[in-house]
Amino acid sequence: MKLLLFGTGDYYNRYKKWFVHQEILALLDNSKQKQYTRIDEIRVLPPEEGVKLPYDVVVILSFYAKAMKQQLINLKVAQNNIYHFFDLRRLFAQELTEIIRLYPRQYFPSIQDGIEDMKISSKILLMSQDLTLGGPAIALFHTAIILRKNGYNVVFASMIDGPLREKLTESGIPVVVDVCLQIAVMREIDWVNTFSFIVCNTMNFHVFLSERDTKIPILWWLHDAAFFYEGVNKEIITKICLENLNVVSVGPIPQMAINKFFPDLLCGELLYGVTNITDNKAPMDSKSIVQFITIGFLEEIKGQDILLAAIKRLSDSVRKQCRFYIVGHKETLFGEQLQKDSEDIEEIVFTGSVDRRTIHELLDTSNVLICPSKQDSMPTVTAEAMMHAVPCIVSDVIGTAAYIHDGVDGFIFQNEIETALAEKIQWCVENKSVLKEIGKKARDIYEQFFSMEVFERKLLKLVESIVAKE
Repeated sequence: MKLLLFGTGDYYNRYKKWFVHQEILALLDNSKQKQYTRIDEIRVLPPEEGVKLPYDVVVILSFYAKAMKQQLINLKVAQNNIYHFFDLRRLFAQELTEIIRLYPRQYFPSIQDGIEDMKISSKILLMSQDLTLGGPAIALFHTAIILRKNGYNVVFASMIDGPLREKLTESGIPVVVDVCLQIAVMREIDWVNTFSFIVCNTMNFHVFLSERDTKIPILWWLHDAAFFYEGVNKEIITKICLENLNVVSVGPIPQMAINKFFPDLLCGELLYGVTNITDNKAPMDSKSIVQFITIGFLEEIKGQDILLAAIKRLSDSVRKQCRFYIVGHKETLFGEQLQKDSEDIEEIVFTGSVDRRTIHELLDTSNVLICPSKQDSMPTVTAEAMMHAVPCIVSDVIGTAAYIHDGVDGFIFQNEIETALAEKIQWCVENKSVLKEIGKKARDIYEQFFSMEVFERKLLKLVESIVAKE
């Protein structure tokens, strides 16, 4: 089979192993900086040139599936020749068994026998799409800590390895890395069927759940906005049997996304918890510069372009009273354009990626966090900001907006309307003396909904109710 792989970013690196025994004609990417270079000894071409090659299939390795698929269709690629990384099971159907054998699972520490010898009655498997330090994986890490503390035998499994593994093993929680979780279904992975209860984290497990043992109760914890379902095959996800399946979401946004596939699905709520690392915030000098901060990977869905447009709408006198810190990975096509478009605005500072400690230090010295995302289920940074008593300006399409009272304990603006965001920024500058009081009320939101104590109480109640049924 002759393949073109469209996308050379994070999801290319996550899924490229499945193509090592295939003939890859080229990688496709829209970044001019990557075009005509080589990645993994494979040439990178613009899509319009790559599709001229004698390929059989184009595989999209990105969550921007809708836009990328339309781009390919516009280039006269037949729809039945376009696959997404969620379709790899179907693409490799004839050789799937052999491919899976190439990738044995890994145990950390090497305690396969210990895992299999655990008492099945209290043996819980927590399944993550990765071991990065991203929001969903960290939420599942906290779940593991709480369950272990309360007497459950917990094992953490992931599709790929990452830095979170060390934190887990240091906490006494065994880890299994099984890359086959990316393409196999539950019935094909024998070792998972030795558990009494399984938690699947994020919609990335919809293929895994499409063929499962319904005797084992599943808690499917959804964190994903509708955007992340763009590459999902409806025929696959709707195969999921709802028997003994308990679905919870991180607020209303993931629930709305899954209800498009299962309109009558009853979906509970389980918000994540954020560890409290501060109780007090120093008073802000009402004459000081107002420090705004936005945190997140620089990409279109995160809405930093809306923030930049809003900043440009501010008068010079207002803007000079501000400092805007844009924190996050900036070496992207979108990020490079954003920096170019803001070269003349000295009040904007691009920090690039920073570690967790630095994020908390920046939040502790900030007056307002801005979350301009165009889709986001429940961004962790907003809960962390409120934990620091920092009020948030959020778009009305993110999950956090459901817990904020506009002008009381935070601010809400209409999604993608830069003038509306500019008005909120200007209000904060003109009323900087009351931001501290609004921040205190934002802290109340954290304590009521996102504190670790609240999360532990709700998690244990949920788990105990499911286990009690067995």
